[in-house]
Amino acid sequence: MAGSQVGFTTIILLLINAALFVTSLVLTIRLAGETGMLANIDGQVLLMMGGKFRLSILLYGEWWRLLTANFLHGGLMHLAFNMMSLYNLGPIAEDMFGTSRFLVFYLATGVCGFAASTMWSDGLSIGASASICGLIGAMYGFSRRNFNSHLQSVAKRWIIAIAIFGFLFPNIDNAAHLGGLAAGLAFGYFCGTPGQDPGRESVWKGASIGVATLTVAAFYFAYRNLAPAIG
Repeated sequence: MAGSQVGFTTIILLLINAALFVTSLVLTIRLAGETGMLANIDGQVLLMMGGKFRLSILLYGEWWRLLTANFLHGGLMHLAFNMMSLYNLGPIAEDMFGTSRFLVFYLATGVCGFAASTMWSDGLSIGASASICGLIGAMYGFSRRNFNSHLQSVAKRWIIAIAIFGFLFPNIDNAAHLGGLAAGLAFGYFCGTPGQDPGRESVWKGASIGVATLTVAAFYFAYRNLAPAIG
């Protein structure tokens, strides 16, 4: 398990999301002139910073958007809801799976979620909820594999809550939620039990370094895309 580092990766993810929201807010004020009472972010700013957009991904090969979109939010309420969910779920998942698996699950299910969104919709989409749904799916898949009824019940309640929000509120990217959830189910079911096989743990550590490196590269491309607009 993650031991003394439980929650550390979650904190880092929370800080990255917060920092990018502040950046997008500053750019919205600079380029669009206003944000509104709820600190709404301009769509063009989100697009330039790496929001998911089908045309950019499929026509121009901007694959990195599948990663960067997961760290962007459309307003203060959007950010607050997702960060509250991550704050509650992250430490549980990180303790359960260990830091390496947790990081792979978070980033990879986000990519799967936005890949599903790309196939379903040509619109702009952003937010950490694809990865959050991935964590929920991983918890449910792992609990099914290991016959953990309590964890299964917790995951089910989260799945029901996400489904209700997706049904009641407009402009929610349900394709991204479903894509992340499905990927998480598969990861959680087949990931194996953390700490039992040193060789497998080494593979997961290598995979976590790989996805982290890929994410850094994605943000490099996002910066290159944004740089001409900010001078």
